[in-house]
Amino acid sequence: MTKLLFFAGSARKGSINKKLVDAAAELAAKKGAEVTKIDLKDYEMPIYDGDLEEANSLPENAIRLKKLFVEHDGFFIASPEYNSSIPPLLKNALDWISRPHEPDETPLSAYQGKVAAIGSTAPGALGGLRGLVPLRMMLSNIAVHVIPNQAAISFGFDAFDETGKLKDEQQAQMLEASMDQFVQTAQAL
Repeated sequence: MTKLLFFAGSARKGSINKKLVDAAAELAAKKGAEVTKIDLKDYEMPIYDGDLEEANSLPENAIRLKKLFVEHDGFFIASPEYNSSIPPLLKNALDWISRPHEPDETPLSAYQGKVAAIGSTAPGALGGLRGLVPLRMMLSNIAVHVIPNQAAISFGFDAFDETGKLKDEQQAQMLEASMDQFVQTAQAL
C-alpha cells in the first residue's frame, strides 16, 4: 500500500491549512493510500545553523521527522503564504531533514524517490498561490517529483463547512484532482 505523509506548514492551532490537510488526507485515504498526518508543532527545532549541526549533529526532532519522510512514498504539504513565499517553520523543517546524520547517509536522503503534492489556502482571492511557486521550485531542485496539479483554495476562512469539507464545488474538484494525481503517481513510482 502506498504510504503518504500529510502536514501543514503552519503551527497555528486554528490554521486553515491544517483544515486543507484534513480534507486532502481524507480523499487520499478513500483512494487507497495509507495516510499519516503530522503537525510540525510536534517537531520543534532551532533555526538551521551549520555550526550548530557540526557541534551537535541533527536535533532529535529533525531525525524523527526525517525518519517519517524516509518511511513514506510521498508527502502533501498545505503551505500558508508568508509575504508571497514559504513560511519559515516549513523551510526550517525541510532544511534540517535535508542534512545527513549517519556516516554512510547521502544528503537529501529524505527526499530521494519521493512524490509530493502541494496546496494552500489563504484568506485572499489567490488562495496562497504565490507561496506555492517557491515551494515547488525548492522541492523540484532537491529531486522531489512534484505533481503538476495543486490546490490553491481562496477565501480560506469561509471555504470549509462544519464537517471540514470544501463548500465550493470547483475547489473540491481541484483538490480531488490533485489527490487523484498524487495517489496515482505515488503508486506508479
